[in-house]
Amino acid sequence: MTLSSRERAELRAEAHHLTPLVHVGHQGLTDPLVQTLDDALRTRELVKVALAKTTEVSAKDAARQLADRMGADIVQTIGRTVTLYRENPDLKRKAGAAAPWRG
Repeated sequence: MTLSSRERAELRAEAHHLTPLVHVGHQGLTDPLVQTLDDALRTRELVKVALAKTTEVSAKDAARQLADRMGADIVQTIGRTVTLYRENPDLKRKAGAAAPWRG
């Protein structure tokens, strides 16, 4: 699924207030990190990922690699922070309830 520019803009606005849930350290994009991100995307759909200064991969490359591995869309990359979105159709939503990333 590719996001339209309008959907991406709406998600960027929603992501503004989020804190990063996943942190990439100097080890880079390890399997445990990918599993953690997969869990976060499954339960939250919209997730910020922070890359440490010691991470060798660039933020844009990390965003591309993670999005490909997760089947997610890149919402934005700012500095060393990447925001990813992956809709979970199995996530139970109550009518009128806040979005899953709002906690």
